[in-house]
Amino acid sequence: MSTCFNLVKTVKTRVISKFGSFVSTSFSDKYLLCTNVALSGTLSGLGDILEQNYEMLTDDLDNWNRTRTRNMSICGISIGVICHYWYNYLDRKLPGYTVGTVCKKIIVDQIVCSPVCIATLFVTCAILERKSTKEVVKEIQEKAWILYAAEWAVWPAAQFINFYFLPTKFRVLYDNTISVGYDIYTSYVKHKKSDSENS
Repeated sequence: MSTCFNLVKTVKTRVISKFGSFVSTSFSDKYLLCTNVALSGTLSGLGDILEQNYEMLTDDLDNWNRTRTRNMSICGISIGVICHYWYNYLDRKLPGYTVGTVCKKIIVDQIVCSPVCIATLFVTCAILERKSTKEVVKEIQEKAWILYAAEWAVWPAAQFINFYFLPTKFRVLYDNTISVGYDIYTSYVKHKKSDSENS
């Protein structure tokens, strides 16, 4: 029995050690951009898969659209690059963890980065879907405000935790973890037929 216990303890120690080493390497300065981009792309794709599964359950969609998931993943990659550099920039310009500094970061993040990320989503998808400039402008006018309103409902509280408790290198990880639910909603809004598309 003690041999079995020692074996389990040894395996557990090695697994934890390897995982710790993996996390340390992945979130090091050398690999942080790749890690953030991979997380963003993967979780954006996951959000779309979950949304499509819901649409199939409610008979709004017949089959899983792999192209749509690929496109949402690529949008996540684009936004991941932006968020990686944005959080580094924001923490350099507004250093510290005081409540006042955190509140400034939240306001600047909502006013500057949120609209940029929403526009990036629609423009990236438009390129992948081969839409015209006129079509993407129309889609942004019809749908971007819905996502921006949702951003104000979700992100200020979430970003308080992000900016107050976490170091810069974990901001995109946290952001993407919270974003899985938001990515489901983003996929829904992006792919929902607008009134003008239905007529």
